[in-house]
Amino acid sequence: MDKTFAMISLGCAKNLVNSEQMLYLLTEAGYTPVSEAEGADLAIVNTCGFIDAAKSEAIDNILEMARLKAEGKLRGLIVTGCLSERYKDTILDELPEIDAVLGVGSFSDIVEACDAVLEEHQVARFADQSGPIDETPRVVSTGPGWAYLRIAEGCDNFCAFCAIPYIRGRYRSRPIENVLDEARDLAAHGIREIIVIAQDITRYGTDIYGKRSLALLCRELAKIEGIEWIRLHYLYPDQFDDELIRELAGNDKIVKYLDIPIQHINDGILKRMNRRGTGGEIRALFRTLREKIPGLVLRTSLIAGLPGEGEAEFEELCEFLKEAKLERVGVFPFSPEEGTPAERMEHVDAETAQRRADLILELQQPIMDAFLESFIGRTIRVLFEYTDEESGMCVGRSYADSPDIDGLVLFYGEAEPGTMVDVAIRDVEDGNLIGEMV
Repeated sequence: MDKTFAMISLGCAKNLVNSEQMLYLLTEAGYTPVSEAEGADLAIVNTCGFIDAAKSEAIDNILEMARLKAEGKLRGLIVTGCLSERYKDTILDELPEIDAVLGVGSFSDIVEACDAVLEEHQVARFADQSGPIDETPRVVSTGPGWAYLRIAEGCDNFCAFCAIPYIRGRYRSRPIENVLDEARDLAAHGIREIIVIAQDITRYGTDIYGKRSLALLCRELAKIEGIEWIRLHYLYPDQFDDELIRELAGNDKIVKYLDIPIQHINDGILKRMNRRGTGGEIRALFRTLREKIPGLVLRTSLIAGLPGEGEAEFEELCEFLKEAKLERVGVFPFSPEEGTPAERMEHVDAETAQRRADLILELQQPIMDAFLESFIGRTIRVLFEYTDEESGMCVGRSYADSPDIDGLVLFYGEAEPGTMVDVAIRDVEDGNLIGEMV
């Protein structure tokens, strides 16, 4: 008799990779994945526990699965990931409906946990979150045509507002040969775009090779036949060096789209938040990147209402955005995370933080609109993903669009999902480019 499970993966791309690894382990062990939890034997909720909104989403999903279980529509509930790790001492007491809980260092125990739950045993496992990275294969669930490539785990930056190092552990790079082997396998299975991910990819290799090795990794990835785009998430501004900038500029497979989270531009706030470098150094880096990499799309993340941000500091951030004209900006209101140094610092109320975040988006909108309009009349390369059933239009992304973050390219034509096509851009609509396949 089939043993069925539904996987609910929440949070970031790094968490999704762990979900994909669990999918592989479970299918290899004879479990069958299903799309709906209702009627399945097991539900696995792989949680995010980073900020309040993510924690609320995770708890809502857990409670929904618990409801199905109480109604006899689900046999067991397993919770994994960051929320589990962050609240490992209390989660089973607070949510007794959970049958098994695994921390971030225990994803590879998923089969044993599922077996135990079906035999009506409760399981709680929390291995060292700073232990060696598990090289378990995975079932790619993204695409078609693209996949994430995780190159490191954990973080050593210890930004004052962030709980990730306490949840995900210390920074650990994967050996370069393991990363390249995985990339070759992805290419052999039709992947055309790999999105290189880690909490901080610019520190790749510093722990195992004693030096920054992202430039070397990119050179080697570019040699893999079939890979056409290499997209980089996330690069920290204090870790750029001349070798990396030369590689970013000269490697044709690296898409000219860099996600560099800066969080703020004010020197005092950056120092208080334990961010290395100054606002002046960030400005200088962005100028250098613009000069060296024509057509570069810069994306950043900002936090409005950080401790120390008064009206003057917020105005400085707004002036910076007017000057820098960043093509892509994500902004979040400050969320004081328990256990972090920033939680204990004085800051504006949530309403003010949200108002400032909204003002930044309002300021940024015409900048992003002008950027999109600059594509009208141009023919660009697009990774075609699927056809929208309602409109009949093809849906894809350009080099300037990261999945689930930025816009889309909508166009008329016929192509195989997962392939690269050329699209002549005719218009912009609701943040998406509109065109026709050439």
